[in-house]
Amino acid sequence: MRASPGALRCAAALALAGVALVPVHAQQAPSTPMDFATAQQRLLDTSDAIEGMAANVRSKEAQQGATRTLYRPTVDIEARLLDYQKTFLLPLGTFASTAASYGIADPFKYVTRQTLVRPVATGSVPIYSGGEIAAARAAAKAQVTQAAAEREIASEQATLQLAQAYFGQQLAVRALIVRRQALEGLDAHLADARKLEQARFAARAQVLQAQVARDDADRDYHKAISDLATANAILAGLLRLPGGVQPTTPLFVLSGSAGRLEDFKAVALSAHPQLVRLRALGETADAGVRAQQARLRPSIYGFGQYDFNRDHSLLTNPDWAFGVGIKFQLFSGTGRRQAVEAARETAAQADAGLREARVQLEIGVTKAWNEAEATRERFALLRSAEASAAENLRLQSLAFREQQATSLDVVDAQLGVSRVAIQRAQAAYDYDVAIAQLLAASGQARRLPDFISRAHEVLQ
Repeated sequence: MRASPGALRCAAALALAGVALVPVHAQQAPSTPMDFATAQQRLLDTSDAIEGMAANVRSKEAQQGATRTLYRPTVDIEARLLDYQKTFLLPLGTFASTAASYGIADPFKYVTRQTLVRPVATGSVPIYSGGEIAAARAAAKAQVTQAAAEREIASEQATLQLAQAYFGQQLAVRALIVRRQALEGLDAHLADARKLEQARFAARAQVLQAQVARDDADRDYHKAISDLATANAILAGLLRLPGGVQPTTPLFVLSGSAGRLEDFKAVALSAHPQLVRLRALGETADAGVRAQQARLRPSIYGFGQYDFNRDHSLLTNPDWAFGVGIKFQLFSGTGRRQAVEAARETAAQADAGLREARVQLEIGVTKAWNEAEATRERFALLRSAEASAAENLRLQSLAFREQQATSLDVVDAQLGVSRVAIQRAQAAYDYDVAIAQLLAASGQARRLPDFISRAHEVLQ
């Protein structure tokens, strides 16, 4: 759809007005022309919320890496500085009488005191953990999947927010152009009314009607300027561009349906990041059940110890030792079977949440699809209304100059043109947001530029 010369003049005036609205300190950074695909990529690259989720993914990946070596041996090197005393009592038996002649009492008492350093290496390796290590590794893997899904959810929501802000600014631009055209039209009508009054062909009341309508249009125009400044601030903040953004992708509408509802549902139920997240939560809960069950089983491990300073070792300490151990907890301060039951209930909660999410996703996709279809049809119906309103204004203005219509007729016609133009722009905006919501509900928000490229009608 090509813009009319009047619209182009209004756009130029709008650009000048926009410069006047920007604070002096912000005028140093000019606004940046940007299409939606570029804006989307910039948002994904600069969003702090998405970066926070990405950091969480990296953290979970590092934790998963830490669980990969749980089956490996653990080796510790320990050095102790000891100051100790040891007393030995040795019964002399048959040598007691002989020792007595030498002044040695029975039993023989020997006391030694030493200060020494004992460097010792000890190691252990799990042989059988009852399934606890496997559960820990499964939980770590599920947490990486969950974090990645949460990052994708943040990206989906950010894209939806961008669509609302980006096309919201386009709607504000369109509204300002329409308000400007209405003001210019009523200015011209007021001038005609005053000329007819001077020629005594129009009553003073008709001039006053034109004046009131013109003043109302002026207030609407200045409100539109304020609305555009707000929309620009929102988009500029979202994209981290203080100088502002000039959206180059217009409001768009597809000529036909965006796709089959069943297809959107199928995509949502197969790969929506919210479902991926909940499945990962379920896997984490299942791993928790296995971990609690493992604590009811014995654990088997291999161990070893080596003393690097045998000359100063204690009599009770071996030079080296290797072996296999088994450990089984008989009693605990917490109820282990109750802990298993609690873990199972957590897993059941995750399963219930997953089932509920599937239902809610189907509802959300259906609602967004119906909204997109309704707004597309509303936009199409307003096409003929816009042409009719423009023709009515032309006829009423001509009739007023010929004294065949009143000033109120012209005002109503002018307001009708503005109303239909705003309604049509609003319908296009509602459609764009509905498409973005449909894609977000089905887990495909990143594909919005693909749908924009398929648009058959745009509002420049």
